[in-house]
Amino acid sequence: MSDTQITPIVMPKWGLEMREGTVQDWLVKEGERIAVGQAIVEVETDKISNAVEAADAGLLRRIVGQSGELLPVKSLLAVMAEPEVGDADIDAYIATFEVPEAGADDEDSGPAFESAEVDGIRIRYARRGSERGLPVLFIHGFGGDLNNWLFNLDAVAERHPVIALDLPGHGSSDAKLPGTSLPALAGFIARFLDQAGVQGPVHLVGHSMGGAIALQLALDASERVASVALVSPAGLGDEINTGYTDGFVQAESRRDLKPVLEQLFADPTLVSRQMVDDMLKYKRLDGIEPLLAELGTALFAEGRQNTVLAERLEALDKPLLVFWGEDDQVIPVAQAANAGPQSEVIRFADTGHMAMLEKASEVNAALLKHLARAG
Repeated sequence: MSDTQITPIVMPKWGLEMREGTVQDWLVKEGERIAVGQAIVEVETDKISNAVEAADAGLLRRIVGQSGELLPVKSLLAVMAEPEVGDADIDAYIATFEVPEAGADDEDSGPAFESAEVDGIRIRYARRGSERGLPVLFIHGFGGDLNNWLFNLDAVAERHPVIALDLPGHGSSDAKLPGTSLPALAGFIARFLDQAGVQGPVHLVGHSMGGAIALQLALDASERVASVALVSPAGLGDEINTGYTDGFVQAESRRDLKPVLEQLFADPTLVSRQMVDDMLKYKRLDGIEPLLAELGTALFAEGRQNTVLAERLEALDKPLLVFWGEDDQVIPVAQAANAGPQSEVIRFADTGHMAMLEKASEVNAALLKHLARAG
């Protein structure tokens, strides 16, 4: 019997920092035939939970990773094989399966993060994928970091070079701002690309505040942009839930912050204890809270966005894709209509402000089609 007759299902590696995951609920049973792309098991990371989807079709013969088990990335979760493969062969395969060492694959070699100094501000960023082709730059939102793209970066990096950064004052970048207006932040992104050695156009993917920054950059420096994809972006209408942004800034304890973060998701159980603890740790860094307060006041105050770019979109000559959750509690989904007739708008039911996490597979598939069309 050849091992090629047995297909392993392993613990995925989502994002740049995942080292292990906890098996939650199996969505399929032994003896069930699995299709490519089918959700088969839910896994919880220290960031968020998500469903593992089958990369191959086959017959599920043995579940190895049991619910509640904490397992390293690439550990064996299950085995698929056709009926002619004997149980003894499957037992032998499981007994001899070895988890690859961290860094054994090309995708894990080299430093996970790089840094660039732009206008005296040190920026953390990451690169994934090939160096050939137009890069795809991911820009996160207010209070976030590059880990907001946990389920998206590697999927896009399979076909395109990918860059994701922590904005100034966010994540592991310096607690400084280049200004608090959208033009100042967009100009900073252009200079960051210069420092990162990216001279040609890029595809922009932005979430929330990062979506407004992406739009501003596309309008101000069209030659630097090949296409734009936005997830629940700011910049398309007046209204915004400043109860969320102000609440995020003001929260000082887990009890305060957890209900604020729950506003991001249609399913509030996605807000894990670790997510809350990570956000509190970030907010307690020197200078972060006054910086966020300054930025929030400049961009969003008293339930209003201070800069609306919708009226300028007629001048945008780039492909535009917009994702929005029907249950977005931060920026109303009705603003998707302001993206204009030249845009493609995809709305998701049972989804909140974080569609790239809540509907990762659908977002990734549509984003890859958008990027292929944009060239």
